[in-house]
Amino acid sequence: MKQRNPTRTVPVGNIKIGGESPIAVQSMAATRTQDIEATVRQLNLIHDAGADLIRIAVDSKADVEALAIIRNYTEDLSINLSVDLQENYRLISDVAPLVEKVRYNPGHLHHHEKEKDIAEKVKFIANTAFENNIALRIGVNCGSVDPILKQKFGKDDVGAMVESALQHAQLLDDLGFDKYVVSLKDSDWQKVLEGNRRFASIRPDIPLHLGVTEAGMPPEGIIKTRVAFEQLISEGIGDTIRVSLTLPFDKKGQEVTVAREILNDIDNGRFRSVPSNFGQGLNIISCPSCSRVENEKFIELAQQVKVMSEYAKDHNLTIAVMGCRVNGPGETDDADIGMWCGPLGVNLKRGEELIGHFGYDDVLGETKKILDEMINEIEPVKQI
Repeated sequence: MKQRNPTRTVPVGNIKIGGESPIAVQSMAATRTQDIEATVRQLNLIHDAGADLIRIAVDSKADVEALAIIRNYTEDLSINLSVDLQENYRLISDVAPLVEKVRYNPGHLHHHEKEKDIAEKVKFIANTAFENNIALRIGVNCGSVDPILKQKFGKDDVGAMVESALQHAQLLDDLGFDKYVVSLKDSDWQKVLEGNRRFASIRPDIPLHLGVTEAGMPPEGIIKTRVAFEQLISEGIGDTIRVSLTLPFDKKGQEVTVAREILNDIDNGRFRSVPSNFGQGLNIISCPSCSRVENEKFIELAQQVKVMSEYAKDHNLTIAVMGCRVNGPGETDDADIGMWCGPLGVNLKRGEELIGHFGYDDVLGETKKILDEMINEIEPVKQI
């Protein structure tokens, strides 16, 4: 697992996206916004499932009026609400006081007030967000990309999507507005991979919202989303996620539970796909134990080594913890740091060199000393 990109932190209501904050989980109400009872019920359901942020679509003044009522009904839940603006970007003036975040689609800005420059429209959006102290998301979709860029890039629709995101990020930067995140979505998970990788390589400072749009129904939709998330998050890309699934309204919370399951699996190294950088970083080898183990403290020691060495997870080093004197001496030779356990103590090695024999209570500290030495030897090499 690669360390997450060092993005800036974007406050959104009572959560933070990016920086060192945990990856936030989002979902979206599928009900008609003007069906207030159904929408409130769904917001409660999604919130109870553990969502950090919930999005609602607002396309008209009537939707805005409904949103105001919905906000009042859910105020005591402290739900972080986001609004999805479609073609009428000016609705941000009405919705901004009611929510914590607004998403706009750069491709849709061309359809309303066509005589106005895109930069002028973005300025209106940014100024309104600033005045109301809310965050923005530049939400680019491959299927609705800026028509000018679509023509320019031709068949490279991912290139058009990335360029659109870069252009709008620069527009906000030029306005001095930095409380924003970016998303680059498609229904093809491979394009989601490519688009986010390309954008992150150019702007690693901007928090990214990940999602495979129109992923479909379970289990296929979950699989496509999982593959994309496993690849990107393991590469350090992604600060907030949405699992988009076609579900009955009363099961909409599944988007959140599935997202949490995927994040938990990634955190614990349980991949259904194999990320391109799988095997990089710290590698801890330990045998599964057998009748040859002479001291059961070996199992506890292996767990302690894993916890102790967490700080070194991004370094390409191998630590081997072996449970017996039969296989231990030879099978630790290829490791950077090797331990093979006996009945009363542990033989500690650096490469093929035996450092010494230490008690089970002392060997962890000695191992950390060697690990620190090896990291200090690696770091100057990286700086050359």
